[in-house]
Amino acid sequence: MQLTRIKQLTATLVLKTGLHIGAGDTEMRIGGTDNPVVKNPLDGQPYIPGSSLKGKIRSLLEWQLGLVSAANGHPFSFQHLATHDSPAARDLLRLFGGAPVGDVENLVKQIGPTRIAFWDCALNTDWLARARARNLLSTESKSENSINRIAGVAENPRFTERVIAGAEFDFRLSLKVIDGENLLPLLLRGLRLLELDSLGGSGSRGYGKVALTGLALDGQSIQAELDAVQPFGTGG
Repeated sequence: MQLTRIKQLTATLVLKTGLHIGAGDTEMRIGGTDNPVVKNPLDGQPYIPGSSLKGKIRSLLEWQLGLVSAANGHPFSFQHLATHDSPAARDLLRLFGGAPVGDVENLVKQIGPTRIAFWDCALNTDWLARARARNLLSTESKSENSINRIAGVAENPRFTERVIAGAEFDFRLSLKVIDGENLLPLLLRGLRLLELDSLGGSGSRGYGKVALTGLALDGQSIQAELDAVQPFGTGG
């Protein structure tokens, strides 16, 4: 087993709708929102944690590959190969890694180290400059409530902070290549699933719709390859 290359994927991640990735802030502020977004403590600007991207893409691939039930809802890992072994399942673990629980030492040696590493995504500096020139803030406070079906009145008002639609982030990840393997197709499938689904919280209410533009592998465009991915085949 030999590391033969480390590839770099870059793109611009564009928000089609507002994005909420919570900061886990437990401090109550007068006039503040109930659910603030995660922000860089150095500049106060929102960012997308690499862990959020990795977790969401991995989850979508596990669902698409039919591996969720095998792990009883937990992340698919080495011990689950005992009942759900397949080339795709092994490639998933090669990409994202897994917890070495139980007697899985030989499997860990066969599969090797985690190949993929996501970077945190900062706001694109050019987009931020354009937003400031238009006196735009990078976040908004969205008011939501529930409607009493009998009385027809709004109840339980809440305010959720979102990064505004149209915001652009610098997307980057690295992909280790061992023994000349090709895990790029599975990774592209995961990225396409992300575009078809959502990122962050409240996706069922329209939050977190994203698109990747200008996707490049070591500086060479592979956007057409991503756009051509059909995770569920041509039949839907």
